[in-house]
Amino acid sequence: MTHPDRENQVCSYCVVPFTRGRERSRDMESVVEETRRLLEEEDIKEVILLGQNVNSYHDTSGVKRKRKGLKDNNDVEIDSDSSQKGTNQSDNSGYETSNPGFQNMFRLRDGDGRRFVDLLDAVSQLSPELRVRFTSPHPKDYPPPLLSLMSERPNICNHLHMPAQSGSSSVLERMRRGYTREAYLELIHDVKRLIPDVAISSDFISGFCGETEDEHRDTLSLMEEVQFDQAFMFAYSMRERTHAHRTMEDDVPADVKNVRLNEVISTFRREVQKRNDEVEVGKFRLVLVEGEAKRSSVDNKMWSGRTDQNKRVVFPDGAGAFFTGEEVNSMLSSMLNSGTLVGDQRPETMMLEQLVSEGDFLNAKVGLSRGDYAVVQILEARGHTLKGRALFRSSISGFEQLMNMQEWRGLSKSPHSALSDLSDAVLTKRLIL
Repeated sequence: MTHPDRENQVCSYCVVPFTRGRERSRDMESVVEETRRLLEEEDIKEVILLGQNVNSYHDTSGVKRKRKGLKDNNDVEIDSDSSQKGTNQSDNSGYETSNPGFQNMFRLRDGDGRRFVDLLDAVSQLSPELRVRFTSPHPKDYPPPLLSLMSERPNICNHLHMPAQSGSSSVLERMRRGYTREAYLELIHDVKRLIPDVAISSDFISGFCGETEDEHRDTLSLMEEVQFDQAFMFAYSMRERTHAHRTMEDDVPADVKNVRLNEVISTFRREVQKRNDEVEVGKFRLVLVEGEAKRSSVDNKMWSGRTDQNKRVVFPDGAGAFFTGEEVNSMLSSMLNSGTLVGDQRPETMMLEQLVSEGDFLNAKVGLSRGDYAVVQILEARGHTLKGRALFRSSISGFEQLMNMQEWRGLSKSPHSALSDLSDAVLTKRLIL
């Protein structure tokens, strides 16, 4: 689903503004209606809002019509119950950056109109079972209302792409990025505070014009501090017609660029492995099944899918080996009695049985298929690819209810909890029977 296909942010290395022109945004109603049609006619499970600096979205179509004195017959009012989470809207009277440390180089964004938070709010309200992602954004356009909406609405994915490009404030200034290292880190801290389970990806350019060894080290230290979940890393290559081409010299030797790029890649791989070992292993993740894994075979069927953190997970099919509601409750009761979980409350048996009987969780006799949501326990992390075991089929709303239960929150805190032993016992018993 495409939105802005041009760019106003004129970074010194980027040729896009000179080849595509200034940003323009589709009117919000057309995006919402197209998504609604795909949802109703094709039963899509995920939509990606795509655009160059997509979170700079600014629909002024209704404003222009009103200024001309014309009635806007296409305006769609997204009405939500005041008690529903995530109903906040952005302030359409003006433009707001991520924090005061970010600057907007293009002044025409001020004024009335619908912002990206309004679009994201409208699309995500179409169905609680529709996953919503967006890419590729700019770090300057993550205002507090947008982060709040993401934290409150379960079907908006907890993944943010935040291209840093460099960890050095002096390099960022030459790149004309409009922010400093300090402003970027302040945004990262805000994001992690508001969306604790967020995954953050980024872009990095090694060997930009005039980059010193100390400036390069600033990038490595930024990567170590943030621990990005994904990264796209490149050696700088000057493009004609750009600001850098007109005013700077591409003076970092190619061999130095390659050495620095390899150090950036090595730092990312080391940090992402460390982070996934700490954060992912043992966790329960809701995975949207995208299809069979590359190494799947007739004798060993494997599925591949993505978490809402946009991490790829590979796991066996497991048809006939999923847990029933009774077995889930048995495991929870055993863990409470053994002291594995902290808390006085017993498992909410009726709630789990209701979820199972209503089809939110997987019938043990039915395997998975493309487009299903499955709860997968992560068992291993290899770089940014995860391996796990599917426990049961679920839904976005069902998984949200489950994760809000005290017992399941406790299970996810311990990567090597008794769940693995208990689940192995259940599977062994079923195979014997």
